[in-house]
Amino acid sequence: MENLQGKTAFITGGASGLGLGIAKACAKEGMNIVIADFRQNAIDEALKFFNENGYPAIGVQLDVTDREGYVKAADAAEAAFGKLHILVNNAGIGIGEPRPGVGKFDYKDIDLAIEVNYKGVLNGIMTIVPRIVKHGEGGHLVTTASMAGLVPVPGFILYNSLKNAVISVMETLACDLKQYNIGSSVFCPGPFSTNLGLSSGELRAKHLGIEPPKFEMPRNKEGAAPPPPPPGPMPDFSKIIRNPDEAGERVVRGIKRNDLYILTHSEFKAGWDARAAAISKAFPDEPVNPDFIKVFPMLAYNPIFEIQTQVPAFEK
Repeated sequence: MENLQGKTAFITGGASGLGLGIAKACAKEGMNIVIADFRQNAIDEALKFFNENGYPAIGVQLDVTDREGYVKAADAAEAAFGKLHILVNNAGIGIGEPRPGVGKFDYKDIDLAIEVNYKGVLNGIMTIVPRIVKHGEGGHLVTTASMAGLVPVPGFILYNSLKNAVISVMETLACDLKQYNIGSSVFCPGPFSTNLGLSSGELRAKHLGIEPPKFEMPRNKEGAAPPPPPPGPMPDFSKIIRNPDEAGERVVRGIKRNDLYILTHSEFKAGWDARAAAISKAFPDEPVNPDFIKVFPMLAYNPIFEIQTQVPAFEK
């Protein structure tokens, strides 16, 4: 979607962090903004920016695990702006991670992570996509995953696997929705400044009535904590942990370009290259059966990857 003027974006988890950054960037493109978030106080605070700048925006209180609530939120958005064109599945939760063999973990946390980070994405797709298809003007879908879905972080089973799952969801949708002129992007950010910890704690308290477990630094076999950082000046974290407004601008650029993957940090490329190379090495060194290719072409190759072109350097 190259022309976003006058279109409407429905953004979950849109009241803070990456979601708010995306909402601001969409507003600057002339879009109508729907901020969907389960925290009414955060919605009220976020709307001040749009009101002060004269950007058309509304807030709808939404927990993405609530399917009936999702329908009501979409109805309210359409009542305000007529048609929905862009869905940003940004809402997510970060919780303490199960570590097999290390100790007990509450299965309720596992279920909640799946409900929010995976089913919440599917709830948005099932609710919003038919509405985009119906008006026939085309649109675009974005789901916030993570570089952890491409380069797994040790010790984060739930987070890595669920982010990897939604990457696959968006790749598949890119195939299935092309006929409706609906694009599909998966946003895999590196480190940005957000308040995921705070919002996750509030969501966990809402669903489970308890605060999230505290994160503990990994320890070696002897139980000792990792050694302290080497002496010398600390890095400038302002140049490492980026501002969420930049994330929003990158997402808007990805929508305009119809990028299948919206990535942010070139520092992760070596890790991805290593993973891709490892998978390629795992294929048996055997000749290809041409009859298999004729019978199962859809299994052996997917042309959707050809839509991704080289992304240029980001201009701030």
